[in-house]
Amino acid sequence: MTISMTRSMSKKTLWLAPLSAAMLMLAGCNNSSAPADSAEADAVDAPLNIKIATESSYKPFSYTDADGKLIGYEIELVDALCAQMKAECEVISQDWDGLIPGLNAQKFDAAIAGMSITPERKEVVDFSDPYFHSGIILIGKKGDDLAIDALKGQPIASQRSTVASQYLQDEHSDADIKLYDTQDNAYLDLTSGRVRGMMSDKVTGIDWLKTEAGQNYEVKGNEISSDDDAMGIAFRKGDPLVAKFNKALSELKANGTYDQITGSYFGTSSTAAAQKAIATEGVEEVLVVDDGDVDANAVIADQEQAEAATN
Repeated sequence: MTISMTRSMSKKTLWLAPLSAAMLMLAGCNNSSAPADSAEADAVDAPLNIKIATESSYKPFSYTDADGKLIGYEIELVDALCAQMKAECEVISQDWDGLIPGLNAQKFDAAIAGMSITPERKEVVDFSDPYFHSGIILIGKKGDDLAIDALKGQPIASQRSTVASQYLQDEHSDADIKLYDTQDNAYLDLTSGRVRGMMSDKVTGIDWLKTEAGQNYEVKGNEISSDDDAMGIAFRKGDPLVAKFNKALSELKANGTYDQITGSYFGTSSTAAAQKAIATEGVEEVLVVDDGDVDANAVIADQEQAEAATN
């Protein structure tokens, strides 16, 4: 009897073995897929973590306050873009010359620093849609007859690797061009008399003219416009972050946040208007109300009064 039961159990065991193995394999497959699905869901829900570099001596775009905190137009714009994308962003300061090399070395994910979208730069990085436009100006001491068309042999300062410095090298190679690592160092040599003039981005140059150090200086001649006036955020080639930032920028323009930020810094809600604004004496001023928006009615009234006075 014992022998018979043993044989019967052996046969049953042999018959059940393949079925048990199959069930175990199926269970194993079900268990392994659950964490994968969960991981995919977590990846979708997880916020983006983005490190963004800027150059912190480019007032009013990005600079530091008395406590060393990064502030400025681009910093506020980045904050708004990251909030729109529901991304966690860290903004760090980086030397201008190290922005593109550091980006391609994966030290950070993006760079925003008043960087113009030029053909040369587009060969090594991708850019977002433009977020600002600005021309170039020549700054010199008040009363000096320095002129853009007479720079031969003249010591002229500019920040290295900028559109302004490239313009100097392309159009005024016979000038005594002095290149600096930061705008601030160029301004120092201008006020000390070591250079006679400075070629600068218009917005940053005009902002400096409003300071105590720049009160004895002025814009020489007209603004210089080029095809490289548009500024964009730089990314590594092929990075999908470009599309995410473009989408967020478009949304900020649609909901009014972009105009509010731009208006608070440049006295207008339109970057096109900011580009055309001339910061020389005798030109109408744009009135800004306390919340940073343009008082359009006041501007129109002033224009109408000026036209009536000349008629």
